[in-house]
Amino acid sequence: MKIAFIFSGQGAQYNSMGKELYDNFEVCKNAFDEADDALGFKISELCFGQSDDLNKTEFTQPAILTMSCAVSRLMAQNGVKADYAAGLSLGEYSALVESGVFDFNDAVCLVRKRGKFMTEAVPAGEGAMTAVLNLSAELIEQACKEAEEFGTVMISNYNCPGQIAIAGNKAAVEKAEELVMQKGAKRAVRLNVSGPFHTSLLEPASQKLNAELKNIKINDLKIPVITNLTGDLIKDKSDIVDILTKQVMNPVKWEQSVKRLIELGVDTFVELGPGKTLSSFVKKISRDVDTFNVEDIKTFEKTMKGLGL
Repeated sequence: MKIAFIFSGQGAQYNSMGKELYDNFEVCKNAFDEADDALGFKISELCFGQSDDLNKTEFTQPAILTMSCAVSRLMAQNGVKADYAAGLSLGEYSALVESGVFDFNDAVCLVRKRGKFMTEAVPAGEGAMTAVLNLSAELIEQACKEAEEFGTVMISNYNCPGQIAIAGNKAAVEKAEELVMQKGAKRAVRLNVSGPFHTSLLEPASQKLNAELKNIKINDLKIPVITNLTGDLIKDKSDIVDILTKQVMNPVKWEQSVKRLIELGVDTFVELGPGKTLSSFVKKISRDVDTFNVEDIKTFEKTMKGLGL
């Protein structure tokens, strides 16, 4: 068995996420407590309560990273180790913590700033993201090009076969939605996110993030990590600042990342953190692999049983 840990991205958050783990496992409680101390406010209360602030990008990102890393510690305590790690967008930071590249405290503060920079890059209401179902990348690119007279719009996520996301200025995305439907898309579903992530509109965020990354200690990779930027392995820790600088304003190559992991012999994918979106993507990419997710006691026990532990 070759295991890849895959880590949730933004949009997976929900109220009360992680509370059951916090209440029942000391190792998970410690992760949330450390994040509270590092951030200087109670990210735990934000996760466990009913506040709408959980959906604000600057809070969503440290919240998801904290929960994901808490689950990772629980897996380690129970003898489950990954051969590879990857994460969707924000989740790539959790993967890098898993690999030992970032100290957890540094990472949780970094992604809060990342979320803030992303929000500042495009004012609320000016950008949009849409998932396009069952249309080829070529036809989606064509639609984006035709809609460019209304502003910036481009492919932002290659999620899985039959699902590609586009993002950009709201008017351009709206036009592209019309065009993809005309070209034969099954549906165009507007996503509930606060900005046109992974597009050139995020360049101001990319520049600010670059300055922050240069001030953070970067360690050697203890386990290999696949990056969204290329859909391939990060070759060396010296590449990480450049990769993460570009990652925020370039398309997420998730389908390519999963295919690469399968090429490398991964037959078991374990999604750590809120939700099971990535597991569903993996299943659409390949039916020949096993998928599990861990976000509460029930899924933890089911995963341990499925792994034969």
